[in-house]
Amino acid sequence: MANEPVDMIMPMLREIRGEIGQMRGEMQDMKQQLDKLESGQKTIRQALQADTMMSRLVTGEFEDRIFELERKVDALMKGK
Repeated sequence: MANEPVDMIMPMLREIRGEIGQMRGEMQDMKQQLDKLESGQKTIRQALQADTMMSRLVTGEFEDRIFELERKVDALMKGK
């Protein structure tokens, strides 16, 4: 009878260790999935930044061209 608690504890500890090992594996899988998601977000962010920069560049070029046209129109109007 004195051995009964010990006989129960060892199998329980083995079961707990097994479950902890399984949880570690699941956590590693989740970490890998999270890393993939973060990598995908980073790629999307970079693409959006590049698109924004291109839009600003194009807009800036149009603004420069409009400014130059306005300057020429003003010069023509003053010449008349």
